[in-house]
Amino acid sequence: MAEEAPLSRVEKLALRFAEFANQDSRGKWLQTRFLRGVSYVWVRAALANRMLAEGLDELCELQPPRGVLLVSNHRSFFDQYAMLLACYMGPVPWARSLQFPVRANFFYDKPLGIAVNALVAGGAMYPPIFREAERRALNDEALDTMVEILQHPGNVLGMHPEGTRGKGDDPYTFLPAQPGVGKLALVGKPTVIPVFTLGLGNNIGQDIAWNFSAKARREHAVITVFGSPIDYSDLMAEKPRPTLYKKTADRFMAEIKKLSLREKELRAELLAGQIGDDDPRWISSRPVGKLYAREG
Repeated sequence: MAEEAPLSRVEKLALRFAEFANQDSRGKWLQTRFLRGVSYVWVRAALANRMLAEGLDELCELQPPRGVLLVSNHRSFFDQYAMLLACYMGPVPWARSLQFPVRANFFYDKPLGIAVNALVAGGAMYPPIFREAERRALNDEALDTMVEILQHPGNVLGMHPEGTRGKGDDPYTFLPAQPGVGKLALVGKPTVIPVFTLGLGNNIGQDIAWNFSAKARREHAVITVFGSPIDYSDLMAEKPRPTLYKKTADRFMAEIKKLSLREKELRAELLAGQIGDDDPRWISSRPVGKLYAREG
């Protein structure tokens, strides 16, 4: 058995900060207010004009008995901000706390990565997932942390079943689902909600500029489609094993693919002028005041 690789000084610092921000009640209080008072303000200013979200009203009506696992496609470094703006910082009353597990490289082993996690996400990029096989014990701890997060109503965990960002020319073609998200669901038993989002790039300056262009609002819209909770109760009844984890992840990915077809329809309607500027699905049409209606 390979000896576990020790954490570097930077990694220890990053982990201590993230644990404080997500597991300590004082840190969580600070994180929540940072996300609502800082992140929400600039993300809304940068994206809301060109962001269309379908399925939010149905999402609001849910009453999840425990935590929620959002499973989505992954095309841009900034995909999660679309969900943060539409769901957590939007009108969804039960979404009170948000975490996004990330690869440890960069966000946990580079000073700049720590700064990005702190100054942009308030430390919500947590827990870290390590690539090295010799750090498997740390990943087991991360799984336990995610399972614990998902036991509590109001907690939302965002994950990409593909495991990494799709870089192909066709955004409607997906990478194979990874079994980790399936294992998490079968162990944690959360409500699982599929999401498909498309329209953000990896050039943040260009994305912000498009937000203030009426033409770009349609030609470069950020469209997010939330689906209904996925029924995977039949899979929970089976004996846990790696092939079952993969089968579960594949089911989640299949639901995301269905939502991609709806997103394609919405984009065609938008380009054809069939969706007006006053459509309530535009995030910019939703009042900011609802943001602070869910303290506690």
